[in-house]
Amino acid sequence: MEKSKKLSSNMEDYLEVIALLKREKSVARVRDISRLMKVKTPSVTAALNTLSKNGFVIHERYGYVDLTEDGEKLAQSVQARHDMLIKFLVTVLKIDSKIAAEDACKMEHTISPQTFQKLTKFIEFVKTCPDHDRPDWLKSFDHYFKTGKRLRCKVRQIKQRVKQ
Repeated sequence: MEKSKKLSSNMEDYLEVIALLKREKSVARVRDISRLMKVKTPSVTAALNTLSKNGFVIHERYGYVDLTEDGEKLAQSVQARHDMLIKFLVTVLKIDSKIAAEDACKMEHTISPQTFQKLTKFIEFVKTCPDHDRPDWLKSFDHYFKTGKRLRCKVRQIKQRVKQ
């Protein structure tokens, strides 16, 4: 996909909704897009015209909406960022899932590829914790968030005992 085809966050949301409808219902219709996005059908039609001109959707008047190959790739990319951000917010920061979904929807459009890559690796790192439990350092963060006080570092305590 060319850089000249960069879309606004609103247009990316349309692609996400079209992909979702196609996955769940096998087809995407203007009225369904309108309902999910909570906008009027003329707004959907205008967005589809823009997306069509940019080569992301195929839409014939009064027909179904389909994603082009570029549209599908972009929709998958936006959805992947959305999913990873939710996972980070819920799993690592323990944000309520409803709030996390709302925040992820805002963040998914602005996160840089570098930040997204590092965040993805961070989540993978946390998930590979040997005991598949929340790592001690994240538990310490949870305690700090609740109380404003740091827990004593177990490793530091062990090192001090060894030195004695």
